[in-house]
Amino acid sequence: MIKLSYFDFSSLSNEQLYKILRLRSKIFVLEQKCLYQDIDKLDYKAHHILAEKHNKLIGYSRILEKGNFYSNYSSIGRVLVANKERGHKVGEKIVKFSIKIIKQKYKEAPIKISAQTYLLDFYKKLGFHHKGRDYLEDGIPHSSMYLE
Repeated sequence: MIKLSYFDFSSLSNEQLYKILRLRSKIFVLEQKCLYQDIDKLDYKAHHILAEKHNKLIGYSRILEKGNFYSNYSSIGRVLVANKERGHKVGEKIVKFSIKIIKQKYKEAPIKISAQTYLLDFYKKLGFHHKGRDYLEDGIPHSSMYLE
């Protein structure tokens, strides 16, 4: 059974923060071979969504209130699922939970994401729509997607 929870930065334990940063590094830097500064000042402003199974972190996202990343939108970013857990709808659960928390916390909650282009269909199934031209972000094709 997957447990979903969220924390603001100051509520994360040292162990939770370590697990988050380790999994983000494993997927974004090692697996996707993307050299970029993953640890940024936005982590301080974010709510961190954790997906755990048997007390092990298996998925993650972070949400940011309107104005903290995009001026007119809240955002969901750093969405990831551990390799062994893919194909079990963990990513879908994380994104749906992230949307729910944005709506609870920020009320007026249009959402914009920077989605890896190969995941367009995944996000479309969750209600997002693609707008604008695709672009490279950290060497990986991305698309702007919106949930109004």
